[in-house]
Amino acid sequence: MDYGKTLHLPQTEFPMRGNLPKREPQWLDFWQEHDIYKKRLAQREGAESFVLHDGPPYANGYLHIGHAMNKTLKDIIMKYKTMRGYYTPYRPGWDTHGLPIEHAVIKNTGLNRAEMSPLELRAKCLAYAKEFIEIQKKDFIRFGVMGDWDRPYLTFDPKLEDRELAVFGEMAKKGYIYKGRKTVYWCPVCETALAEAEIEYADKKSFSIFVKFPLIDARGFLPEGANEDNAFCVIWTTTPWTLPANMAIAMHPEIDYVWIKAGEEYYLMAQDLVESALGACKIADYEVVSEPKKGQELEGMVFHHPFLERTSSVILGEHVTLDAGTGCVHTAPGHGVEDFEVGKKYGLDILSPVDDKGNLTAEAGEDLAGLNVLDGADVAVIKKLAHAGKLLGKSTLHHQFAHCWRSKNPVIYRATEQWFASVDDFRDDALKAVNDTEFIPSWGRERLYNMVADRQDWCISRQRVWGVPIPIFYCNDCHEAVITDETMATVRAKVREEGTDAWWKYEAKDLLPENFACPHCGGHEFTKESNIMDVWFDSGSTWSGVLEQEDSELYPASMYLEGSDQHRGWFQSSLLTSVAVNGHAPYKTVLTHGFTMDGEGRKMSKSLGNTVAPQEIINQFGADVMRLWVSSADYQSDVRLSPKIVKQMSDVYRKIRNTFRFLLGNLSDFRPGVDDVAYEQLEEIDRWALLRLEEVREKVTQAYENYEFHVMYHVIHNYCTVDLSAMYLDIVKDRLYAETATSVTRRAAQTVLYQILQTLVRLIAPVLSFTAEEIWQAMPAVDAKAESVHLTDWPEAAAEHRDAELGQRWEKRLTLRTDILKALEAARQDKVIGHPLDAKVVLHAAGETYDELMRIVDDLAALAIVSEVEVVEGTAGAAGMKAETTPDLICEIQKSTAPKCERCWIHSETVGDSAEHPTVCARCARVLAEESVQE
Repeated sequence: MDYGKTLHLPQTEFPMRGNLPKREPQWLDFWQEHDIYKKRLAQREGAESFVLHDGPPYANGYLHIGHAMNKTLKDIIMKYKTMRGYYTPYRPGWDTHGLPIEHAVIKNTGLNRAEMSPLELRAKCLAYAKEFIEIQKKDFIRFGVMGDWDRPYLTFDPKLEDRELAVFGEMAKKGYIYKGRKTVYWCPVCETALAEAEIEYADKKSFSIFVKFPLIDARGFLPEGANEDNAFCVIWTTTPWTLPANMAIAMHPEIDYVWIKAGEEYYLMAQDLVESALGACKIADYEVVSEPKKGQELEGMVFHHPFLERTSSVILGEHVTLDAGTGCVHTAPGHGVEDFEVGKKYGLDILSPVDDKGNLTAEAGEDLAGLNVLDGADVAVIKKLAHAGKLLGKSTLHHQFAHCWRSKNPVIYRATEQWFASVDDFRDDALKAVNDTEFIPSWGRERLYNMVADRQDWCISRQRVWGVPIPIFYCNDCHEAVITDETMATVRAKVREEGTDAWWKYEAKDLLPENFACPHCGGHEFTKESNIMDVWFDSGSTWSGVLEQEDSELYPASMYLEGSDQHRGWFQSSLLTSVAVNGHAPYKTVLTHGFTMDGEGRKMSKSLGNTVAPQEIINQFGADVMRLWVSSADYQSDVRLSPKIVKQMSDVYRKIRNTFRFLLGNLSDFRPGVDDVAYEQLEEIDRWALLRLEEVREKVTQAYENYEFHVMYHVIHNYCTVDLSAMYLDIVKDRLYAETATSVTRRAAQTVLYQILQTLVRLIAPVLSFTAEEIWQAMPAVDAKAESVHLTDWPEAAAEHRDAELGQRWEKRLTLRTDILKALEAARQDKVIGHPLDAKVVLHAAGETYDELMRIVDDLAALAIVSEVEVVEGTAGAAGMKAETTPDLICEIQKSTAPKCERCWIHSETVGDSAEHPTVCARCARVLAEESVQE
């Protein structure tokens, strides 16, 4: 007889290999065909809502691993919240306007922006955005992200554009919108103003020069021998091209300044910087020739511009520091934020002799006009200084410098006419809104608070055409800006009907109310504003178009979740618009994650060749492996990823999957609700397994609640590999395989396996979404079984499984088991035994350990998965391995001399007792006889 065929070995259609790259798309089709997303919404209709408002990625380029991490985190949360009973609408979105797409279109097509009409360029930008929306959407869906993919929100949608205009109009009505000449970030390559969130910092090599400004009026502070011909104030700058715009020299009121004599010349500078400044200028022979004076005593001193016919007076500024330079700061109000502020205070001219392309104009001097500030202007200015004898020192330095996020070129500060949102007017409300918001991690609150507290007014205008227009008209007679409820109403109506193309399609008169007159002078001829809105205003207004407009109960959102860079980006722009209009934040909770780094902690870069594309992971290992990686990382800091890490995740995934294979395989003949064994009839180790399941359910639930998915990952991984695969499942295999199919002891084990299965599959569903679905569909059928695992409820607590005394007993027994297994492994390595079932274990014990062993002596062989266990009282003179953790115990491993049962492989003296089955043990003979009768 082939006894192997009489064993109840696992039977399942759940595949040996995951083959996720091929199988996962089948589950995507299943979710689509069965409309699972809409069904889960319908299932929770009327319940408390949990709304995660999607921060829109740019519809520009292919998705990278950062996108994958972000969207997966969102999906994990939404699936968990759905299972907890919340109504969870998730509408993904895309940011589609502005510089990134316009820049890409021009770069990719080679078209000349200046030769295209606005409508032509806008049409190409729209087509480009739509193309990448579809590409990115396909990838997001492949990640396993469930959402309203048939109805994503798009910032070029006329409905959203209309709502953005409504937000702008309300802010203008409250007096928060104004036009002014201020110094802003400017990209000469992209020819537009930039917001702070559009700035990146990168290394730049700059000139470092010390410049002499000749004395005109010392106001009584002049050492003997110094005069207008040999006395100079020395400034330091790393932007020589800004010198034509110099209007003053700033000093700190509390810093001490002195005159220095070097050779025949006298130099004025901060006392504490004399050594470093003159050292940089390679001047070693000098002396201090005056008593120090505070900067506030030097206010009003006058010096001559080094090469222009212009004076430069000493002014006072708190921004002056002793970090570098001379303590005398070259001040060009047209090319620096602090310079602009202090210049405005002193009534200085805001000169900015630079055009949109970054070329110096004639105001900088005829010999400098036409030179680009990023290419050539610095060298020309330095030569001019040297020729005039005003260059005291020159070198270069590498430093972190502001760059444009699109062109990747250095940006400049440039004073231009721009539209601003006056953050000062509602800053206190914004700061209160920050304090009213929950932040995960908690340090996000202080970060956002400080950014809002310190920020300048928001420059919201951009010199582009692909975007939402600033809905302002200018009267041709009085030149005043015009925006009223009437003008906003007609513009919005036209936008709702035709989109923002209408702004470029129609003349001003066609966009204004019929017979509209200027409210300032009564004029009837108007010109349209040519600038568009900052794209951060676009995305920062989506709370209105996506949440508030559709259902006021969805606003404010339960959560915003993005990378930590969005404290200065979307989190902030959304906060400012929402506070300005409604007085509160658009979110209740802000969750931030770090960035993806390579395995060595370096920033991922194509040039370094250390990027890992999500598509590559999915094509080789499957989306669930990628999702498992996302859950495994403590996302609150930067997250590492490399091919090696992905392979490790694949190995972990396989162990978890194999645990489910075992569970499913051993439940193929189990009928839930029919074959279940009551809790009271379970063996003690079965009840322990349910206790551990309840502890795991509780820990995993708390981890999800705290958004600590890495804790969930470790709990699940350890549970599958240690508590189940290496312990409980290993122990109950004998019962499952060798006992009578319908025996109480086998059904008891199956009862526990089923409870583990139907709980564990739901615990992993938010993360391993595809695998959980496959498991769910392969599980034993029961009445009212949900159509999808993603339509199930979260496992409820099972208080009846919490047995503290049982847990304490089994903690000791499992410690004992570990000691025995270590002795078995040592014996196997010494070739005393091969398989553990070949062993006879003799346990020499004393005291409480002996008493405990005798209480469970009949279960010890099954617990250790050996053929025989003998307990001997006393340890004196005993051979074997001393237990590491169990006191008064020595484990002696012998090779069993009993014959081996051909069916269960256990060595037993009862083998041969049955004449009908002479090669099996008494237990197996009984089982075979019972099954023969049943047949």
